[in-house]
Amino acid sequence: MLQVLMKKGKVFVENVPRPNVSPGSVLIKVVCSCISAGTEISMVQASGMSLFNKLRSQPEKLGQAFNMLRTHGFAKLWDKVVDPKSIGSPIGYSLSGVVIGVGEGVFDLETGDRVAAAGAGYANHAEYVDVPRNLVMRMPDSLDFESAATTTLGGIALQGIRRANIQLGEYVLVFGTGILGLLTLQLAKAAGGRCIAVDIDQRRLDLAKKFGAELTINQQEVDDQFNELNLFTGGHGADVTIFVAATSNPKVLSQAFSMTRKKGRLVMVGVYGNELNRDDIYKKELDFLISTSYGPGRYDNNYEERGLDYPYAYIRWTENRNMEEYLRLLDNGQIDVKSMIDGQYSLNQVAEAFKSLNKSVRPLLVLLNYGELTEKALIPYQPKKTKDLQIQEVVKDKVRVGLVGAGTFARAVHLPNLAKLGDKFALTGVCCRRGASAKEIASRFGVDNATTDYNELLKDENVDLIMVCTRHNLHGRIVLDALEAGKHVFVEKPLCTKPEELNAIRTFFNQKDGKERAPMLTVGFNRRFSKYAQIVKKHIQKRIGPLFIHYRMNAGYIPTDHWVHTEEGGGRIIGEACHIIDLFSFLTESPVKSVAVASLHPKNDSLSATDNKSILLEYKDGSVATLHYFAVGSKNLPKEHLEVHFDGKTLIVEDYKSIIGHGLKVENLSDKMADKGLMEELLVLHECLHKEGSKWPISLDSLLETTEITFIASGIQTLE
Repeated sequence: MLQVLMKKGKVFVENVPRPNVSPGSVLIKVVCSCISAGTEISMVQASGMSLFNKLRSQPEKLGQAFNMLRTHGFAKLWDKVVDPKSIGSPIGYSLSGVVIGVGEGVFDLETGDRVAAAGAGYANHAEYVDVPRNLVMRMPDSLDFESAATTTLGGIALQGIRRANIQLGEYVLVFGTGILGLLTLQLAKAAGGRCIAVDIDQRRLDLAKKFGAELTINQQEVDDQFNELNLFTGGHGADVTIFVAATSNPKVLSQAFSMTRKKGRLVMVGVYGNELNRDDIYKKELDFLISTSYGPGRYDNNYEERGLDYPYAYIRWTENRNMEEYLRLLDNGQIDVKSMIDGQYSLNQVAEAFKSLNKSVRPLLVLLNYGELTEKALIPYQPKKTKDLQIQEVVKDKVRVGLVGAGTFARAVHLPNLAKLGDKFALTGVCCRRGASAKEIASRFGVDNATTDYNELLKDENVDLIMVCTRHNLHGRIVLDALEAGKHVFVEKPLCTKPEELNAIRTFFNQKDGKERAPMLTVGFNRRFSKYAQIVKKHIQKRIGPLFIHYRMNAGYIPTDHWVHTEEGGGRIIGEACHIIDLFSFLTESPVKSVAVASLHPKNDSLSATDNKSILLEYKDGSVATLHYFAVGSKNLPKEHLEVHFDGKTLIVEDYKSIIGHGLKVENLSDKMADKGLMEELLVLHECLHKEGSKWPISLDSLLETTEITFIASGIQTLE
């Protein structure tokens, strides 16, 4: 499919894989999308900034940049901020189209529905988009696609009106008459306000008058704009001012405050820079209100990504319901958006469309049209079925890798490591949820096969190993599908997040009759492959008594609404503490006999009991291991600390940067950066797949047991 991307200050069209429909989302064939002159032009300009200018424009991020420079080096900082290898970033956040696929858990939309969609990162300028349900609104039957494509802008304007709480007959000053200002003015009039418009563009003010402004003030032509306003309002000023301009000049905001009556209110919808004069507000006792984008639900992942709606009785106007109402007002003619459309371009004319926004006379509203709807374009999405493939005994040459998911960790760790081990591994296919991401990774590594459907990789005979790096809740399903397709599997931790998934994986291997070698399965439990863990293992090989192991994981605080705490992540015990449970298994080489768990009990919701736990494991060989996993520790304390006590001896590993021994001699070893075995696990994986008769990197029993223990520690399973 075709998608608009931006890079180095330019926009262009790229052919990328079409997305699949995700659970809780709908797949939309786009008919029309709206270019936001302010937001999107700013994003394109930012993409062309130098590293220095990017950091200068966002001084609050300088500290983050220095920390990254100190921790990961300049190369990582350069890739993160500039990313010269990127094919570009998606852009766009408002569109209309037709549903061609409905994800699991969506029951109130179906294929063929005409819809509008919102949200940066989802409602992009592309032929097909996969958008979470709460960011999709059904269109009224008689509404045209061009008008509906402005739904996001309408939602922003309507939320400003909600915050203004306009009473019938109040004087409403709309400060700035760009597209948002003109929509705001029409909505304010519909709410019963007597509207006043202020701007420096007479053409826009003429439109404001057409839309119902009783007074328009051109700041460049009126000598005493305050006098004009006072005459109209009886000397009082505006009851409510809605600031919809975009400026960094603090004097402009001061003007808006000065035009607002005593004890009035000003609602900020636009951009005013970083300065706020207290006297502007204090002397008049004004209410200064912020309007957050489309409304309640915005920036809440539980609402936008996971589909958890707010109760209607308590949150009447969510962002979705705001935009539904905007579409209704468009349909019944109370809002006129067509008078503001200054240009319509085809997708292949996107560079020309964006260029038009930089003209001296800037258009108010520019749309992208994606051509006539055809039966071929509207074919409902059907998941592709995987054919059975012959299971290979060993990989005779390079291990050919099909990557499923390319998030931050895969990009920062696995992909660079695979490239360094180019004599042993070859990336031959990439699957990402978003086609642009798949195309970018494929282009960067010279791979032809980029897709949004991992089944394509499962069918590809040129793929030996599936590397799964998606969000945690998808691991179990993809692992099982890959195994059933005969592919070897490396899955980043965890193996899966649900007991039924673990049972299905166990059943898959139990059903093998021994006549054919089953595909290999391993999990990214990298700690055991670290040189520090290997040294510990060497010293305990000849132990006489059991081990007493203590591990401290100062995991750090993550907000309770972060995805790792949700069904997507499975919780931090399943998602991260599994590393340490596996390390215990590696060191003891013994099955677990019993599990005991204690959790912190926070007094409020700012902390979570799920990532503040002590886990005590007793092993059948008599060893004992404790894991203190917590998120309430100091940032200055090293993240990981391991103590192993046995036979009157002690080994201590500090954050995988140093090791010391008490009662025994240990190699003099230290590193500035934590060495957690990420490269070594790939070397062991290659050896397993390359040499006949090699053992798995981690035994199946150990993989299953580690995962089961994390389920027990998380309270979703009991020890049988």
